[in-house]
Amino acid sequence: MVDVPELVARAREGQPRAVARLISLVEGASPQLREVMAALAPLTGRAYVVGLTGSPGVGKSTTTSALVGAYRRAGKRVGVLAVDPSSPFSGGALLGDRVRMSDHASDPGVYIRSMATRGHLGGLAWAAPQAVRVLDAAGCDMILVETVGVGQSEVEIAAQADTSVVLLAPGMGDGIQAAKAGILEIGDVYVVNKADRDGADATARELNHMLGLGEARAPGDWRPPIVKTVAARGEGIDEVVEALEKHRAWTEEHGVLAERRLRRAAGEVETIALTALRERIADVHGDRLVGTLAARVVAGELDVYAAADELRASLTEGE
Repeated sequence: MVDVPELVARAREGQPRAVARLISLVEGASPQLREVMAALAPLTGRAYVVGLTGSPGVGKSTTTSALVGAYRRAGKRVGVLAVDPSSPFSGGALLGDRVRMSDHASDPGVYIRSMATRGHLGGLAWAAPQAVRVLDAAGCDMILVETVGVGQSEVEIAAQADTSVVLLAPGMGDGIQAAKAGILEIGDVYVVNKADRDGADATARELNHMLGLGEARAPGDWRPPIVKTVAARGEGIDEVVEALEKHRAWTEEHGVLAERRLRRAAGEVETIALTALRERIADVHGDRLVGTLAARVVAGELDVYAAADELRASLTEGE
């Protein structure tokens, strides 16, 4: 058993091993997870969460590393959650993002954690929201969450970040691709990386056009800026930081930040409650009752709604 109060106290002091242990408890769904979250709850709410998403190859890790450097120069403590795809065989991750951010590995003001998706869709690991809480409680001023890079359906980051950054690069798709539903509907700031390549200006123009075709914005609404960068050389990163700060100020002024954080907490509560319900079904009835109901549905004896009603009634009887 872990001494949770001591572990939390050491994490607050900025000890990397303590932070790593807390995140491991989260990822492993430890029996002490409730105690951990209860201890962290009063310590959270100060960090600002920035999500970075985009298709593979646009330079998310390089941009994240450059942003870490910019925030460290400003004297801020930075936490990074870099989500890597899981191996279908071992369940582990390559942790390539940590390799790319090795320049910051020895900086005590930076904590970098790679997390495997472990089959979770949407670009994030299932434990990411609570891992963000750990970094927040550990005193990080900025938390950068880099998603796995799965493409247009990678929209979950919008629900987990205070500001969402969508990265594109020249040659990664034409305007029709940019118009498709998905990641281009969630951005608060858009970054055209690798802007030293041919086609960068055209990509920015197409993106600006597609954004103009989106929903109408009232006066005073946020208009997502488009920033061109060459992250590998640090070019344009100060402009990205400036755009992020402007969006933060706008969300605070218009109450959007509080609303986003409220929705984020509501989503976490719902997810935990649904997970507990599924576990209860498995614990009380195992697969037997569900299997019996499924067989009756297949045989035409029950429709799926009636079967769900029977399952719910059975759970109520067990209370």
